[in-house]
Amino acid sequence: MPTTPLAALERYRLEFGPVAAAAKLALLKQLARMRLGNARSVMRLHEALCFMRAYPDNAALLAQVQAMLAGFARRSDLRAHRTALADSGIAGSAIHYRFFAEQAQWLARHWPGQLRLDRDDGDAEERIARALPPLLSVAEAHALAELKLPGFAALDRLRGKGGSDAVFLLQRIAAMPGNGFTREAFSDTIDAGYVLEPGADTPSRSAAFFAAAPVVFRKDAPTRVRPDLRAEIARSPRSLRRMALPDAEAIIHLARGAMVTRARSLEAFSFANPHDAWLIDDGDGLAFAFIGVLPQRRHALAAYYGGLTLRNGVPIGYLQADILGRGAALSFNTFETFRGAEAAHTFARWLAALHRVFGSTSFSIEPYQLGQDNDEALESGAWWFYAKLGFAPRDVATAKLARAEHARLRRCPRQRSSPATLRRLSEQHLFFDLDPSRTQPRLALAELGLRSGAALSARAGANRDRGLDAAGTELMHLCGLASLRGFSADQREAWRRMAPILTLLELGAWRSDERRALVDLIRTKGGRSERAFVSRYLDLPKLEAALLQRARARGR
Repeated sequence: MPTTPLAALERYRLEFGPVAAAAKLALLKQLARMRLGNARSVMRLHEALCFMRAYPDNAALLAQVQAMLAGFARRSDLRAHRTALADSGIAGSAIHYRFFAEQAQWLARHWPGQLRLDRDDGDAEERIARALPPLLSVAEAHALAELKLPGFAALDRLRGKGGSDAVFLLQRIAAMPGNGFTREAFSDTIDAGYVLEPGADTPSRSAAFFAAAPVVFRKDAPTRVRPDLRAEIARSPRSLRRMALPDAEAIIHLARGAMVTRARSLEAFSFANPHDAWLIDDGDGLAFAFIGVLPQRRHALAAYYGGLTLRNGVPIGYLQADILGRGAALSFNTFETFRGAEAAHTFARWLAALHRVFGSTSFSIEPYQLGQDNDEALESGAWWFYAKLGFAPRDVATAKLARAEHARLRRCPRQRSSPATLRRLSEQHLFFDLDPSRTQPRLALAELGLRSGAALSARAGANRDRGLDAAGTELMHLCGLASLRGFSADQREAWRRMAPILTLLELGAWRSDERRALVDLIRTKGGRSERAFVSRYLDLPKLEAALLQRARARGR
């Protein structure tokens, strides 16, 4: 059977150099004029183009790829197979998804003409009908109660001729009393299905590109050699810079679009802080964008950052790190288009970036990322991906199982771990410490959260506002403050959030300079960037020791 141009192009995926580049360019020009016969072929061409945009051989090839991606929605074969390509994230195709609250609000603000409710979602229609009355005027609510209209019919009667049903519903939710957390909870309870119809600039994988990222043309195939994590972490990235506001807003827009086009959501992107965005240039066209969250969405103790992995400006994966002290809890994902190229190398360079930016020396992977209640991670063998890089369980029973399974696979190298074994292995965290002789203890934040909740109940029962006020006042007394004068609104909120945990500690025994340092630490929690909080936390080791002692006290 003769080789098709598309199959030939795919064979060149990981080949580089002048000969391969010339062959790719010729095949691309041929495919630009061809009409492909089915949706699968259209998808294959699109994925090849996305890969070559991330790994371009030279300027001529990159220009050809960019031109084809920019015009992909106009291809006749794309239009012919538009329905079959729905939810692919390809330009010109629709996206169906139960967008999370802030995702949906973002889409409604930017593309009100393209966003609508999925009318095939009958379960959501019932929830919409129940949720509408408190969003409306009294007269409207009484009318709906009398007429008992289904949810979609009620929206059609109420919204008039302008705007879509989705935008009307989302605008009414946005106008609810309360705060962002209550409105988000209300929206997620409705759990509506949405359809984002394609438009000129709606999110698509075809157009996903960050122009401010470094671009390097490749001469060699991406490395697939398993890296030495300690050696990689010791090799610092090329540069680090805080992004200017226009670049930060552009990278946040790109990150949110990357989630929308892949039916995913990341809170760090939905509530991203453009004043806390950093670009790490690792060289060779690899870069990481770290994005902090808005002050009102920060955790009480840990700092957390979302991130995009960029290869020549193309987002090839996303990341999240929850950072406390020198420990970082990791979530790492390479998008399917770019798997099989250099995932292990990219992961190692991300650890080097975290070490450079935050001083992280201890890294952990939570059970969900390894396969607990996560079929995608089980199927991809995520547990072994990290184990082969040097991550190991601290749990004694899990470590024993891992040794036995490793020995079995060495005897039978053609076999794979069974799903049942992988599920057992993924029940516990995996850890990697830069200095194995100085392991970073894992602080049980959940335990501290529950203990602080019990203390709030002891103070004021179910009245959490009164309990928080009392904890804040007690913390002020312990730190020698008469008031929070000079604190910004975000710093006052940080004080209020941290007080229930910090008042569990024996702060009265601290020196006055240590309590002053604690006050400064809390102010950084409500400051412009959580990077400053991480740094101040490292400068106050007494706090981490006290938190560890309090978290373990329950077990004793």
